[in-house]
This record gives sequence, structure tokens and C-alpha cells, in this order.
Amino acid sequence: MKPRPYSTVQVARAAGVHPNTVRLYEVWGFLPPIPRAPNGYRLYTEFHIDQMRFARTALHGGWPGRNIRESALTLVRRSASGDLGGALEQSFRHLALVQAERAQAEAAASLLERWAQGAASATSTKPLRIKDAAKLLGVTSDMLRNWERNGLLKVPRDPHSRYRSYGAADLDRVRVIRTLSRAGYSVMAILRMLRRLDAGERDNLRKALDTPDPHEDVFTAADQWLSALQSYEQRANDMIAQLEAMIRKKRRK
Repeated sequence: MKPRPYSTVQVARAAGVHPNTVRLYEVWGFLPPIPRAPNGYRLYTEFHIDQMRFARTALHGGWPGRNIRESALTLVRRSASGDLGGALEQSFRHLALVQAERAQAEAAASLLERWAQGAASATSTKPLRIKDAAKLLGVTSDMLRNWERNGLLKVPRDPHSRYRSYGAADLDRVRVIRTLSRAGYSVMAILRMLRRLDAGERDNLRKALDTPDPHEDVFTAADQWLSALQSYEQRANDMIAQLEAMIRKKRRK
């Protein structure tokens, strides 16, 4: 007996989305080609429903970072093409990418905690001008100025030349800011943490990085970077489980 087809509304209801979302996913290549009845109605199969659910798991709620986003998009389109085995193989690489991003974020937070407890890393005793400080730390002078404009640091100036003068403590602070920024934390998250540090708080700085203040608007995943990565790691594992279930279902047919 030939399986009955499903309508757009039925697929949307099964995936917990609006019918327009189903149509958009079709346009974007997140669903396999959909046959049409003589009257023009779409004729979805059970695989379309499974793929819609899988795509929703992968894509709903945004992504923590561009690399993870591109990986998720490629993975969903590969599954939609019918190459479930290749998609499963890629899903494990996708999980490894998320885990590597999370490990980097955790390492940056650990550096922050050690620095906050008094661990120093700068060895230069001679104050540096902005160009030399940027060269030493592998950043640009514009980045240093931007971090200063955003309130992440306040660099003293030479009383005679008025040039910025980066001492050992300033270099340590910039090193932590640079590491956190490269690990994916937003300027807002770093500023939130540094304000608490400057107010005398030395504990729970990792939590401060990850917990917006009540009055604070959250615009990106990087404002809650550790939580976003932890959540997406679970989603990556869910994607693997869904693909494995789709493969088992296909083999039974």
C-alpha cells in the first residue's frame, strides 16, 4: 500500500512551525524536492517530515559563531540531498567543531580566573607606546583604541608627550581581553565582567561573563557565550541521534 502524502500544514504541525517556514526551507534547499499533485498541491512524504524536524533542530535559535553556522547549513543540505550516511559522518565533525569552540572558551575563562587571582604574564618593565604594545600582543593599534573607547581598559598617558603608556598591568589586561575576544566573547560580556573585577570582585567572574545584567539587552550568542556553546553542543548530539533514527527508518523500508 502506497503511503499517503502529507500537506504543508501537516508537515508544519509535525515540526512545530508555521507553514510558511516549511515553504521557506524548501526554497533554501533544506528539504528534498517535493512532488506536486495535478492540482498543484505539494505532496510531502514521511522523510520530508523527518528532514523538517532535523533542519529545525540544527537551525532554530541561531548559531554560536560563523564556522558553526556554515557547518550546520552544509549538514542540513547534505541530509536533504538524501546522503544520510555522509550527513551522519559530517555531523560528528560538526560536534567536534562545537566542542573545540567550547574548549577554547573554557580555556579563556580559566586564564581570566588565574589573572584575577594575581597571576601575571607580562615581563616588560618598560612602558610601551600603543604601536609597540600592539606588536607585542599581536593586535592592531585600532583594536586597542576600540577596546579603550568601549570602556574595557583605561591606559595612562605620559605626562609630557601625552602618548598612551602601557605598563605591565595594562599589558596583562589587554592580553586577557584579547584572549576572551578571540575565544568568541562579546565586548558587552567582557565589559560586564571587567566592571565587576574593577569593583573588587575576584570570584564568579566566569559567571559574570555568561550572565547578562537585568537591564542589559542580549543581542548575540556571544553575550552568553559559554551557555550558548553548551546548549548547541546538546543540539549537535540531538542532530546525530535524529540522523541515526532517519537512517534506521530508511533501512527498514
